[in-house]
Amino acid sequence: MAATVSRPLDKIAAGLAFLLGLVTIAAAWGTQVIGGLVPCELCLEQRLSYYYGLPLLLLVLALWNRLPLTVWYVAMAIVATIFAWGTYMGAFHAGVEWGFWPGPTACTGIGEAMDFNSLNSMTPVIGCDVVQFRFLGISLAGYNALISLAIVGLLLVSIAAQMRHNRVR
Repeated sequence: MAATVSRPLDKIAAGLAFLLGLVTIAAAWGTQVIGGLVPCELCLEQRLSYYYGLPLLLLVLALWNRLPLTVWYVAMAIVATIFAWGTYMGAFHAGVEWGFWPGPTACTGIGEAMDFNSLNSMTPVIGCDVVQFRFLGISLAGYNALISLAIVGLLLVSIAAQMRHNRVR
């Protein structure tokens, strides 16, 4: 009988959360740089959870066995909270796209006064209520909400597994 290698669920779930987040932010950049989609203000704000959460999660993963348990719990709770905020932002943006509620004025306002000479140097501005891409009826903001929710779920599984592991000892 072959020996089985047991991998702790807490680290596997946290690692999967990190990989899912990394692939998601890379895909967001890919749709912008390669795909030509122009992010609106809410799109850019949704990315903040990845910019803040992923480096902190990477630090937790790198220092996994060296962090005091209390620091580990606090750091994981912070990362989960950051991605919970990302889930809210994605759902809020999807709601703006569907017309359930109005978007912020940065996405729908008329902006500053300008002259015709400045038209040559303008970058495109996309309204937050404009859907540039849907797949299976869900916009990228909707997918971001679902993916962020999955990351939160994986982080909560990691925290619960760590708690269960420390209770058994």
